[in-house]
Amino acid sequence: MREAMFAAPVGDDVYGDDPTVNVLQAYAAELFGYEAALFAPSGTQTNLIALLAHCGRGDEYLVGQDAHTYKYEGGGAAVLGSIQPQPILNQADGSIALQDIEAAIKPQDFHFARTRLLALENTIGGKVLPQQYVQQATALAHARGLATHLDGARICNAAVKQGITLQQAVQGFDSVSVCLSKGLGAPVGSVLCGSKELIEQGKRWRKMLGGGMRQAGVIAAAGLYALQNNVQRLAEDHANAAWLGAELAKTGVLQVSQPQTNILFVTMPREACEGLNAALAAERIRVSMAPTMRLVTHLDVSRADLEKVAGVIAHYFKQ
Repeated sequence: MREAMFAAPVGDDVYGDDPTVNVLQAYAAELFGYEAALFAPSGTQTNLIALLAHCGRGDEYLVGQDAHTYKYEGGGAAVLGSIQPQPILNQADGSIALQDIEAAIKPQDFHFARTRLLALENTIGGKVLPQQYVQQATALAHARGLATHLDGARICNAAVKQGITLQQAVQGFDSVSVCLSKGLGAPVGSVLCGSKELIEQGKRWRKMLGGGMRQAGVIAAAGLYALQNNVQRLAEDHANAAWLGAELAKTGVLQVSQPQTNILFVTMPREACEGLNAALAAERIRVSMAPTMRLVTHLDVSRADLEKVAGVIAHYFKQ
């Protein structure tokens, strides 16, 4: 990946003449089955660009209560786009109940914000949305005149887990944001895929949001390498997460979720947090300690690394 970055031809992406960015965008669009794509510095920005392109001032989008676009991205749609989120309870499997989506769509009445968009997330909390549900939810939205957007920060994990193609994984969505970092391993960047018209709007929003970049081919090359080489290897991360979860469960103290992909959650007694944090820190293992902690495997974490982590935690709870 670093060799690809070093060798990348570059230009001015604000003017659309960075050749490596253009190759990345064309490759991503074809890979996911869309007309066009747009490279931006972060998934927060590609999600926001999508919301701004789909919705106008005073419009609303339907979104899960636990979704990143609502809960973890600074309220950007409301703050910067005057777009009203309508949060809806996520079910245990990460989905939003179809009847709840139906009930949240506002009537054509000037007392209400205009419902324009359904935004889903896959994976959400490491959970993969079932394809049948995705088809039903997007069909419902389209039947009611809504556009659909997918926060696909980890859509490649979802596709690998389900054994389907990337195009199948995003079928039914008018746009999708794909993170090139995280499990895919690029140092920075996401791509927004959609229609040519949406991406043209997106270019303007990206510029307004400060995402216009000059010789961006250096980082685009990393994203291109990630999409070309690191998708199928995500299965290794899934296997590592499953192994780690099984090992931690052996302590008899920790409550461990059953990971579907590369994310697992560990719950421990609050009084154990300080001591376990110190034990890990003593072995140069840094964590964001909390009674419920999220653990994520990726290509920079080997099985040997996980064995060390599991060993320190096991030893701590045996004392």
